[in-house]
Amino acid sequence: MSSQELSCLAEKARKASQEISRLSGKEKNALLERMADLLIENAAGIENENRKDVEQAEKKGQTPALIDRLVLNKSRIEGMAQALRDVAMLPDPVGEISQFRTRPNGLRVGRMSIPLGVILIIYEARPNVTSDAAGLCLKAGNAVILRGGSEAFHSNRQIVKILHKALEEAGLPEEIISFVPTTDRKSIVELLKMNEQIDLVIPRGGEGLIRFVDENSRIPVIKHYKGVCHLYVDKAADPDVAMELLVNGKTSRPGVCNALETLLIHNDIAGTFLKCVEKEKRLKEVVIRGCSETCKILSSAEPASEEDYYSEYLGLKIAVKIVHSVNEAIDHIEKYGSNHTEVIATRDIGTAKRFIRDIDSSVVMVNASSRFSDGGELGLGAEIGISTTKLHAYGPMGVESLTTKKFIVMGEGQVRG
Repeated sequence: MSSQELSCLAEKARKASQEISRLSGKEKNALLERMADLLIENAAGIENENRKDVEQAEKKGQTPALIDRLVLNKSRIEGMAQALRDVAMLPDPVGEISQFRTRPNGLRVGRMSIPLGVILIIYEARPNVTSDAAGLCLKAGNAVILRGGSEAFHSNRQIVKILHKALEEAGLPEEIISFVPTTDRKSIVELLKMNEQIDLVIPRGGEGLIRFVDENSRIPVIKHYKGVCHLYVDKAADPDVAMELLVNGKTSRPGVCNALETLLIHNDIAGTFLKCVEKEKRLKEVVIRGCSETCKILSSAEPASEEDYYSEYLGLKIAVKIVHSVNEAIDHIEKYGSNHTEVIATRDIGTAKRFIRDIDSSVVMVNASSRFSDGGELGLGAEIGISTTKLHAYGPMGVESLTTKKFIVMGEGQVRG
């Protein structure tokens, strides 16, 4: 697309944002429910287009992790539809008034939540993001511009076509959900210059994409570079619970950002626990990169380098380090972590509280799998992205993160002296 065509697309999205911002909660919910119905009704068409993307990825020799993110089957399409229904069930974040206070001069000052406006989503390889992002932006009264990756182009285009049908039936402009119909990376650069039409950019994908967006954008960017998630198995851990957290966090979907990448184990239980890890059949495919103490216990472990502890493997590999206290575990996470998700397995309430207080990551869990670090699982309905920077959101982002607040002032003719 030419610069002029992209500018026109952004201008139309800006105009459409005014219409969506005026819809009632009931009207937005009806749209989301209809979109969910249409996804189910048109599942076969989505799967057909998705097969084109998967076949292309396989021909290019893409990694199993990427292909796993790419695949849409009946179950995943049903999950996409359910995510839209879950968003519809959430309270409407727009128009909520809070923090009313009466000033000494009698003025009543409050805050009202309002949409951000136009949000640009740039993402790779996960076509379910198309409906999730559209649904969340719609619920929060925003227009959205979707720029998916080349890997899922056919899938994304088909999903947007279905979502547009719901907008058409409601007599609303399709530019409420805009789709950039090109995979040329120059289109991203052009869109990132349009700070007068676009209010926020959310990149979702690999670290390279996110850094590219951040370095080239004139528009505020919500980002997380990678998910180096840790599980710390404390000396007071229930070993069975710790093992389940490890298996689920590492093997259920190793190619996602909330998968475990590093295992920290207290020295007092390291020998026993690592021997159980070695015998655990569900972990037999996992390559272990361990510290020198780990390698003494596990002959199958490969020596870990400094870089291993910074790595987001996105595959069946894990870095392991034996620590001698919760303090050492916290220090390790502070140095090597990415502010995404950290987990402690322990039955000691004091140690758990210490871990929660001192770990600065956006999600901290006690005796729960890192795989729950997801907007849907945390009650947000669906997730538009994850922020590991603290302005203006931190952690998985749902509808409330897609609004801002304006001041409203109620007076009785007061004037300032």
